[in-house]
Amino acid sequence: MKRFATRSIAAAALGLALLAGPAAGADSYTQTRYPIVLVHGALGFDTIGPVNYWFGIATSLRDGGATVFQPQVSALNGNAVRGEQLLAQLRELKAAHGYTRFNLVGHSQGGITSRYVAEMAPELVASVTTVGTPHQGTPVADGVNRDTAAAGVSGLVFSILSALGNVISLLSGEPQLPQDAAATFGDSSTTSAAAFNTQFPAGLPSTPCGQGPATAHGARLYSAGGTAVLTNPADASDGLLLLTSTYFEGAANDGLVGRCSTHFGQVLRDDYPWNHLDEVNMVFGLRGLFTPSPVAFYRSHANRLKLAGL
Repeated sequence: MKRFATRSIAAAALGLALLAGPAAGADSYTQTRYPIVLVHGALGFDTIGPVNYWFGIATSLRDGGATVFQPQVSALNGNAVRGEQLLAQLRELKAAHGYTRFNLVGHSQGGITSRYVAEMAPELVASVTTVGTPHQGTPVADGVNRDTAAAGVSGLVFSILSALGNVISLLSGEPQLPQDAAATFGDSSTTSAAAFNTQFPAGLPSTPCGQGPATAHGARLYSAGGTAVLTNPADASDGLLLLTSTYFEGAANDGLVGRCSTHFGQVLRDDYPWNHLDEVNMVFGLRGLFTPSPVAFYRSHANRLKLAGL
């Protein structure tokens, strides 16, 4: 009788545990084989005080079991400069921890930075995922380059922006990183993007707005993007994106990047109801009501990588 009672109590305890779900720290939904590296875009950073560029995303991925790194590269600089900075940090992580490959996830220019690394050191890259990345360049860069040149203020504007980049890097703890806004806007133009794509074609669609190859150099390739601009009246940044969106002349865009320009590798979705900052859950998670959660998107994608053995 005593043994029966003990077994009954144990069975009841097990049932309650199953109903309650996994214990804290037991979640392995995002536990990929290789570390996830979140690569920020232009004017980006890893963290500044309590503010994380990937707001809530890095934490959620770690909570699900993933090993996550957030390297800091120049807030403003050309693709090759940022790419070499990222490559150096990956090699440091490999030397320090023995990691053999990485899952690169890049937002905006961070996607181009990741593509550069995948071409220069394919042995280090398990996958490349780009979000809101201007693979074909952006009319915003074309317009800013053209308009500032026409007004004779290019030097002044880019000097001010470079100074802003210096402030961002200082606040994020990396004051030594070089800043060059002219290089950022130059490399983001449609002409420069075409030249970059000729040199580094892996993953690009062969037809306008098409799907790219799902793999290249042994790495899986994915992309996603948004097509909304004004998403939350409480978000002051929406007004700036509304202004920059005028350069697209009605074509679908997220305020800074056109829908078709985001296509690279396997296109997961190119029309999320997010603007360019919503794609990384900024500012403080403000986005349109009833829109998909960016955090959930990154968790789901990490699980996709996990199931693919990456």
